Amino acid sequence: MSYVLVSKPRPHVSLITLNRPERMNAMAFDVMIPLRQRIEEVSVDNDTRVVVLTGAGTGFCSGADLEDPGTLPNVEGLTVTSIARRALEVLDDVVLAVRKMHQPVIAAVNGAAIGGGFCLSLAADIRVASQTALFRAAGINNGLTASELGISYLLPRAIGSSRAFDIMLTGRDVDADEAERIGLVSSVAPGDTLLDTCYSMAERIMGYSRVGIEVTKRMLWSSLDASSLTAHMDHEGIAQLYVRLTTENFEEAVRARKEKRTPVYED
Repeated sequence: MSYVLVSKPRPHVSLITLNRPERMNAMAFDVMIPLRQRIEEVSVDNDTRVVVLTGAGTGFCSGADLEDPGTLPNVEGLTVTSIARRALEVLDDVVLAVRKMHQPVIAAVNGAAIGGGFCLSLAADIRVASQTALFRAAGINNGLTASELGISYLLPRAIGSSRAFDIMLTGRDVDADEAERIGLVSSVAPGDTLLDTCYSMAERIMGYSRVGIEVTKRMLWSSLDASSLTAHMDHEGIAQLYVRLTTENFEEAVRARKEKRTPVYED
C-alpha cells in the first residue's frame, strides 16, 4: 500500500494525500521519503497549477511516529550521532520541498496537525482547516524543544511573535476557531466540504497567469528573508518588470476587461 497518494480531482489540481490513517499519518520515514519524492514530481508536472495537501482519515499529520519510525536508508556503518543528523535532514527536506514547489500549495488541514505535522502545514502557502482541526507544537510536551522543522521561523511570521511564543511554550492545542481568528488559517470549513473549499480557491488562483502566480509566491516567501524594505522593493520591481516586459499579460487583461470576457493568458 502506498503511504502517499497523488490524484487529480479537478483539472490542473493535484491532490497529495498522506495515506496512513491508522497512525494519523505520522511522519515515519516510510511516509516522508515518498512524500518528498511525490512533491518533487508534482512540482515539475506542468499540467498542475495548484497543489492541495491533506491527510487520509481524521488527521492531517500527527508528527513523529513514536511506535514505528520506519526505515532510514543509507545509514549502514554510521554512528547514532550521524544517523540522527541524517534523519533530521530527511524531514527538513520535506518542509523545504513543499516551500520550493512551483505551484501554490494549499494545506487542507482535516484534523490534528501535531508536532512535525504542524510544521508541515506551515510550509504550505495557504492553510484551510476543517472544524475538527487542531494544531499543537508537541515537542515541548515530550520533554524536548518546541522548535523543529522550521516552526520557530515560520510560525512567528504567520501569526506574530507573542502568539507564537504562547503556542510553542505552553504546548497547548489551538482549535480551528482560534486558528482562524489569529490568522494561522485563512478559513474554516465543515469537514465534508473542506476539499471542495480548497478546490474553489484553486480554481480562482488558476484564473490568473501562471507566471504571475508563481512569481507572486516567490516574492511572498522572499519577503520573509528580506534584509530591508528597500531591498525587497527592488526585488519586487525587477519581478514585476520581468512579467510586464516579457509577456502580453497586461495587454490581454486590458482587452478582456473592455470586451467583458475572461482573459486568456499565454505566458
